[in-house]
Amino acid sequence: MYSTITGTGRYLPADILTNDDLARRIDTNDEWIRSMTGIRHRHIAARDEEASDMALVASRQALAAAGITPRDLDLIIVATITPDMIFPSTAALLQAKLGARHVGAFDVSAACTGFIYGVTLADAMVLKGAARHVLVVGAEKMSRLLDWNDRSTCVLFGDGAGAAIVSASTSPGIRLARVHADGSQPEVLNCAPNRGSPYIRMDGGVVYRFAVRGMVETAEEALRATSTLSGDIDWFIPHQANLRIVEGAARKLGIPRERVVVSVDRHANTSAASIPLALCEAVDDGRIKAGHQVLMVGVGGGFTWGSVLLRWT
Repeated sequence: MYSTITGTGRYLPADILTNDDLARRIDTNDEWIRSMTGIRHRHIAARDEEASDMALVASRQALAAAGITPRDLDLIIVATITPDMIFPSTAALLQAKLGARHVGAFDVSAACTGFIYGVTLADAMVLKGAARHVLVVGAEKMSRLLDWNDRSTCVLFGDGAGAAIVSASTSPGIRLARVHADGSQPEVLNCAPNRGSPYIRMDGGVVYRFAVRGMVETAEEALRATSTLSGDIDWFIPHQANLRIVEGAARKLGIPRERVVVSVDRHANTSAASIPLALCEAVDDGRIKAGHQVLMVGVGGGFTWGSVLLRWT
């Protein structure tokens, strides 16, 4: 028994916030934002649009692509740091909206590596024989956590959701899924409302250096463990935090720019949603084809990091 991704889906809110729009609010400009981050614009959820609402649209697309219904699901995992409420979980709310009665559902909080954590859990459940179809969603309303007067953070993030169905298969799909964490530096990147800080705070320089190093190390770990060369990777899908981070990691791994999936310019950093959004986009536009080897890597607050290496089926 193997596991594989059988369907993907995505959702981006209708409201688009450009760099020029931000320049009318704070002391910044389009040229600076693009040169430092690669971001041109981002999508912002409506006031009454929650993570579960965005996850619902992406999930329905993924289910349709996989050719299954909510009743076929055995488990729902939602990766998010912007849940609708503390409890019930966003996954439970999504379960109800999908009409997937009695299906197990829970949230994963691993920041930008959340989707990788979710796929890793889904892969383990399938290989154990405990599930045949698992819905994994990354859904974030990052705009809720932003101080719109802090130009060091508010230019970086956006909202959205991406989903994937991880299913049992008789053909190899997911070759490796592995995650790590180091909670010794919470002050570097956090959002701590219970400590009087309701907005994202970060040390940009430390985060940048760790992100590049973390992506490279987790990618190299996946390649070594599967005896795969970087030249064998057809598509590299890193967490979309910053174009400089994405390109720096790819360069260190020896993966050419044309094999890197980039969506940060149009989505900004959507945390746990960034990898599945990029994956779904590359599937929908035909870049990812059957037989292609896809390497997904994430690095996020915590710190967390991890990778999934798969052959597309």
